[in-house]
Amino acid sequence: MIGEKFTLMQYSVSAILGLIDVEQFVIPEIQRPFVWKRSQVRDLIDSLYSGYPTGYIITWKNPDVKTKDGVIAGGKHVLIDGQQRVTALMAAISGLEVLDDDFNKDRIKIAFNPLAIDSTKRFEVQDASHLKDKKWIPDISVIFKPDFKQRAFENQYAVLNEDVDLDEVSEELTKLKAIANCQIGVIELDHTLDIDEVTDYK
Repeated sequence: MIGEKFTLMQYSVSAILGLIDVEQFVIPEIQRPFVWKRSQVRDLIDSLYSGYPTGYIITWKNPDVKTKDGVIAGGKHVLIDGQQRVTALMAAISGLEVLDDDFNKDRIKIAFNPLAIDSTKRFEVQDASHLKDKKWIPDISVIFKPDFKQRAFENQYAVLNEDVDLDEVSEELTKLKAIANCQIGVIELDHTLDIDEVTDYK
């Protein structure tokens, strides 16, 4: 449509994390540090797993804006809205440390119970109990590593959990891994917009 100031696109979770990894999605100087509670990270993962919408991410392809590390963005996509969600995905799925508002590095680990009967108890923020209870996978980021071997993982899980239904475990792990293919809407603002117009979109 003539005069539109944005383009609407869809990216998979893995594509977004890949763009972050190669620094094509960058965080602007005006953004906040990571302030989400750990429970919000858990809830985001649960929403993706359950197929619920998680809102749009807004980017701005502006060559002149300064990013958080003080570098000019160039032709990269500057993250205007959605930093907390993207950072949560980096923490839970990529297993990266995040900087909190006190600039301390921290890991946020999300545990997963593929045998959970109550769907509200499927994901939890990892604590000591998830390391002891062998029904729990204490850190879901291992599932998303490129060298993850699902069959070997399932067999080891069965050793630790006797009488487990391996078909059920396999189905749940496959569904968990499918989070990487979940689509997230990305609104890219036109490069001709100025900073005041851009901040109105937040």
